[in-house]
Amino acid sequence: MKLITWQEFENVELCVGTIISVENFPQARKPAYIINVDFGPDIGIKKSSAQVTDLYRKNDLIGKQIIGVVNFPPKQI
Repeated sequence: MKLITWQEFENVELCVGTIISVENFPQARKPAYIINVDFGPDIGIKKSSAQVTDLYRKNDLIGKQIIGVVNFPPKQI
């Protein structure tokens, strides 16, 4: 594990968002969902994956709020 400095951590932007849709992710190596999260008008909707299929059903995640890092560059999942 690479340790980061406090200055590097200060650049991480964490925001609260609401899960608005959840889909199966059959192409994932491990069972996962594709989730779409609404972070509000300034940031918009972001897409990510989550390996939580053994903990949550898709419908149970809709409307839940999560904390996400919103200033990572885009990456194909």
